Amino acid sequence: MKKLVRKKRATAPPPAHLSAESKQWWRKILEESAIEDHPGLLILATALESFDRMRAAQAVIAKLGVTVVDRWQQVMPNPATTIERDSRAAMLSALRQLNLDIEPTTPK
Repeated sequence: MKKLVRKKRATAPPPAHLSAESKQWWRKILEESAIEDHPGLLILATALESFDRMRAAQAVIAKLGVTVVDRWQQVMPNPATTIERDSRAAMLSALRQLNLDIEPTTPK
């Protein structure tokens, strides 16, 4: 009886400009999904670029707070909150376009 040998799929390397966290997500998503075409890889790159932008905005919010004081000494929302919201929406939209089968995790 022959042993079935599962060949490891060749995966595209993550774009160099992505953060280390996004590069890990790139590898994990490609390992678990069947994304191999150029449009799919472009959508994944777009999702992870948005993820990086969201993380950068979160860092600014963590440093300055959710609100800031403008030049007239008025409290206003930190502009980074808008960047965070829009980047999260763009990331989720791109991930939805990939039609990934995401199984809900069950508590152990």
